[in-house]
Amino acid sequence: MPTRDHAGTGADPAPVIERVRRSVEGVIEGKPEVVRLALTVLLAEGHLLIEDVPGVGKTMLAKALARSVDCSVRRVQFTPDLLPSDITGVSIWDRRRQEFEFKPGAIFAQVVIGDEINRASPKTQSALLESMEERQVTIDGRTHRLPSPFLVVATQNPVEMEGTYPLPEAQRDRFMARVSMGYPSPEAELRMLDTHGGASPLDDLRPVAHAEDIVKLIDTVRGVHVAESLRRYTVELVSATRAHPDLGLGASPRATLHLLRAAKATAFLDGREYVTPDDVQTLAVAVLAHRLLPTAQALLERRTSEEVVREIVLRTPIPATAEHTTGRRAREDGPESRPRRPR
Repeated sequence: MPTRDHAGTGADPAPVIERVRRSVEGVIEGKPEVVRLALTVLLAEGHLLIEDVPGVGKTMLAKALARSVDCSVRRVQFTPDLLPSDITGVSIWDRRRQEFEFKPGAIFAQVVIGDEINRASPKTQSALLESMEERQVTIDGRTHRLPSPFLVVATQNPVEMEGTYPLPEAQRDRFMARVSMGYPSPEAELRMLDTHGGASPLDDLRPVAHAEDIVKLIDTVRGVHVAESLRRYTVELVSATRAHPDLGLGASPRATLHLLRAAKATAFLDGREYVTPDDVQTLAVAVLAHRLLPTAQALLERRTSEEVVREIVLRTPIPATAEHTTGRRAREDGPESRPRRPR
């Protein structure tokens, strides 16, 4: 990242985000792209869904990110008997004061780790809907604001595994991005044996950034410039999911907003004050795929939503020009009729 002031903040944000990145990568071996996506979601004011089989480091990634920032952290182990009030809180009658007193639940933290979120019932899962979207909780007619920054990092096992419930469409749509950890490379697994063999590296992890630092970075990301042509490009990508023959349910307008916010955060992480088509294309699968529902015929043909998104990205023409923060036209990025291949 550049050493100059970024987007008019008056201070270089590179050391802060670089410290957090190194801290998390010190725990998660060989997964820099996963760590980068987690940081992107944090700076874009989103929530992250980590989906994979047990034992590949889903919860460890969430804990490493939470412990790298000096903020309040709560962990919730989702089980079939977990109640909605365990998450949101409950009002209890105080006999001494003759009034109800609100007891906050686990959601009242700056970083909330939801472990195995799809092991809880849909009723309990739905308790997160208001807090994830509006950053508030309404109990007995009273609204309680959640702290800032506010990030939900949820882990999920594949729904084919025993004892799991598929997340409802409304719940999946609240997550800005979904990522799969995947198995580490043999080299990374060997390094893991050295670093994790004696003790967990989480034990020595200390905060390397303050919550106030993250709030300032989030404000900076909001100011990253997006050209009008790229806004239209983002809308075209998302709209194409709603008309694709292999999809029974396309992406929502919320997905469009999430994709644009994530693209801004990616540009920020690269030290740029403007978004490029590559930023949007790189994030398309992570931001859109988990919201889509393939048709029955597509499932029979083993077509995945990830494949459909990649196909849409390849077919959608990229904008020929982009406006930078000065409002002037930049050089042409390439022929409008030739889309770029996503990375």
